[in-house]
Amino acid sequence: MAPHSTATEDLAATALENKIAQQPSRPSNGSSTLAALDASKLTYTLADPSARAVPDDATAFSGNETICTDHMVTAVWHASTGWAAPELKPYGPLTLMPTASVLHYATECFEGLKAYRGYDGKLRLFRPNLNANRMLMSTLRISLPGFDPAELERLILALMEVDGPKWLPRDQPGRFLYLRPAIIGTQPQLGVQAPREALLFITASFMPKMDAPAGGMKLHTNPEDMIRAWVGGFGYAKVGANYGPSLLATNEARQRGFGQILWLYGPENYCTEAGASNFFVVWRTQDGKRQLVTAPLDDKLILDGVTRRSVVQLARERLGEELEVVERKYTIDEVIEADKEGRLIEAFAAGTAFFICPVSQIRHRDHDIHFPMVKGESGQYTSMIKGWMTDIMYGKEQHPWGVVVNERQ
Repeated sequence: MAPHSTATEDLAATALENKIAQQPSRPSNGSSTLAALDASKLTYTLADPSARAVPDDATAFSGNETICTDHMVTAVWHASTGWAAPELKPYGPLTLMPTASVLHYATECFEGLKAYRGYDGKLRLFRPNLNANRMLMSTLRISLPGFDPAELERLILALMEVDGPKWLPRDQPGRFLYLRPAIIGTQPQLGVQAPREALLFITASFMPKMDAPAGGMKLHTNPEDMIRAWVGGFGYAKVGANYGPSLLATNEARQRGFGQILWLYGPENYCTEAGASNFFVVWRTQDGKRQLVTAPLDDKLILDGVTRRSVVQLARERLGEELEVVERKYTIDEVIEADKEGRLIEAFAAGTAFFICPVSQIRHRDHDIHFPMVKGESGQYTSMIKGWMTDIMYGKEQHPWGVVVNERQ
């Protein structure tokens, strides 16, 4: 008898969904022999607060090294024991063997989010639960250990409780730090296999503002012989292997005067992402309706960005009567056609690093597409949505998305 089969077998997707569902919702209470990640067991070894001064922006961004805060959080995992107690300790080097899995097989994933010093004096994170949930998905996608996302969120908050008061002082509202949780495979054994040892670490660092380049961001479409992600791949996970291979085309585009690559996909040339950010276009349809259009998530081609999700939600809630939000596949030819017919209104990229960055131009082969910049250095809707999100992040609007940090004084 032939084995039973279904019309379509999404084996990878099903396996990943099952793994996510099997993660504990709270630290182990003894029912498992493997210890779960548990933020309540965090130990503290504090650095000398006077040993390092907080640099000004000019100093922080003048060199070739990212300047991090006084502390970091680490947690070690082993397949035979589970997660060890996490540690908050002085920022410093990690120790890896040359044969560590991460150095050979790209067993690495990470997240990016920011801590914001509000104009009301409070320190906030923006929707950190979404970053924690996405990191779990990325982790399991590359066979690294799982965890309860709520425990990761607590560890991120713990780092900011300690370093926030010094590195984002209350008398300097409107500033932010960039937070980078990461998990790497550390097992020192060559061979393509799921690592049996891993390390979680969380750092906080300075990052320059990149959301307002002079004249808007200029995009160049990818070369015909290169794509960034593909259906059935891992473009939807935040793993390091998504980024390194894209640098060749990105550097070439920058030498031509463009800021990022607009990645197209398939023979249809579907618009997907701008660099590592999600991409949005505002245009008028043939019948005059205004639409905010962005690529969909259902084919797992692009990243489910926290900023993207927030833009979509705010636009639907606050602009629904004048702007239809559409998540669908659309091609660069549709954008060119809208440009020729005078239907383009504006475009922007959205992500943690670039925040919401207006796009002024796309170069596709020998064709230039120009987007109006009707409100200073930004489009009308770009500026409006960006303003709403900024108000939430910096406490001008009290909103559940802004999670307040209980700082140590």
